[in-house]
Amino acid sequence: MQITVVGGGPAGLYFSILMKRQDPSHEITVYEKNAAGSTYGWGVTYWAGLLDKLRAGDPESAEAIAAASVTWTDGVAIVREERTVHRGDAGFGIGRRRMLALLADRARELGVRVVYEHGISGPDAPELAGSDLVVAADGVNSVLREAHADRFGAEVAAGRNHYVWLGTTKVFDSFSFAFKETEHGWVWCYAYGFSGEQSTCVVECAPDTWRGLGLDRTNEADSLRLLEKLFADLLDGEPLIGREQHGGGAPAQWLNFRTLTTRCWHHGNVVLMGDAAHTTHYSIGAGTTLALEDALALAAALGSGGAGSTAAGPVDAGGLDTALTTYGKRRRAELVSAQSAARYSAQWYENLPRYMNLEPAQMFALLGQRHSPLLPHVPPQLYYRLDRAAGRLESLRRLKRWLGPRVARAVHRSSRA
Repeated sequence: MQITVVGGGPAGLYFSILMKRQDPSHEITVYEKNAAGSTYGWGVTYWAGLLDKLRAGDPESAEAIAAASVTWTDGVAIVREERTVHRGDAGFGIGRRRMLALLADRARELGVRVVYEHGISGPDAPELAGSDLVVAADGVNSVLREAHADRFGAEVAAGRNHYVWLGTTKVFDSFSFAFKETEHGWVWCYAYGFSGEQSTCVVECAPDTWRGLGLDRTNEADSLRLLEKLFADLLDGEPLIGREQHGGGAPAQWLNFRTLTTRCWHHGNVVLMGDAAHTTHYSIGAGTTLALEDALALAAALGSGGAGSTAAGPVDAGGLDTALTTYGKRRRAELVSAQSAARYSAQWYENLPRYMNLEPAQMFALLGQRHSPLLPHVPPQLYYRLDRAAGRLESLRRLKRWLGPRVARAVHRSSRA
């Protein structure tokens, strides 16, 4: 097959690796509009289950990623001035630049052509001519998806809160949260290490707080100084780093998270992957994992014999359509759980004041339960007591498992009405 991948993020690069491993005779080109190493995003997180999948797909790149990652097991929350620790499962962090460099090196080693500073203008671009398969891995603002918006059926819902993606020279050895109350409302931070030198910090707050603190009108440098003062105990005196200092060009922007869903994942020989097909709120830390799982699923669908390719001839259009349809159906079904968790997680933070009168340890416990469809409908103190009891009594645990999906379906139907 002649395969063109538009977008040199983790999904696009990893898919090219998987396809070259399946058949070295595939001609694969990856086009990335940005310069090599110019990505902005600090670190990404993942969990051990992803590593197992990556090792099955390509052991070499999986081991390189594992070796370049840092790990943690504890969660730490600072609520006002009180620190709470929660023991949890092992998590991993790796610099986005480092991950992309490792995947690009592996792709080139296998014979993939990776072209930087080369954007694709649309589905009629000459670079796509003659391609048997075009993979749109060009992000949430995908040019290829928007060229056929009616076919893909994309829907975007903007979140209420404002957030900004920053870095710091403080190296965290646990996944850390800090919640600070100001005269204008609450502002909070998620922080995690991704190397021995730096960590990621995502700061979030409600619109009234954002405006009240002046973050809607101050420049990046002044915003960073204000946030450093607010989170001084979390940062231990280390500075925050914005996009300009990170070599990203324009200053860091405060954004509203956009949740993207698509009704169909392919049109003709163009197929969506990663953020071009779906996004999930950053508070569940699953974006990169889901994108890499897209790559694994698409490669599996194409390698199952459904693509209709043979060593002697080009891909069969009917077989390709079957493979792409199978991929889309599988991934949409697999994403239901993650999308639900992300939706409830985002809503938990949008309704943060509801939980902040709890004792810090109780608030942290409900922070861990923020994916629950029951939590928004039960008073927080009562939910906390029920959850504690459910952990001890099997009958209550079964009731919780039984009620959860039913409430989720009812809320989903109501939201679509």
